[in-house]
Amino acid sequence: MTVQIYDPTIEAKSRRIDFVPRPKSLAGLRVGLVDNSKFNSDQVLERVGKLLERDYGVASHVMRRKVTAGIPASPAIIAEFKANCDIVVAGVGD
Repeated sequence: MTVQIYDPTIEAKSRRIDFVPRPKSLAGLRVGLVDNSKFNSDQVLERVGKLLERDYGVASHVMRRKVTAGIPASPAIIAEFKANCDIVVAGVGD
């Protein structure tokens, strides 16, 4: 009998992430809110959206829910946000 041992560790890969510049103001911007589907994340994000509109002049917000917290947002959500949002906020509940 042959025993094989697997090493589950890998070396971390580094990569450069180019961030877009932050807006000078939120006034008039459209905000996308990503609900990660954890308990209360939708409630927290809905409040964030309303506060951004009331206190910072955000024009509108749209919230979309991920299937589960452990995976990225779906391609459909990403495409919608790219087409209709100026900035995106990802929220975590629990």
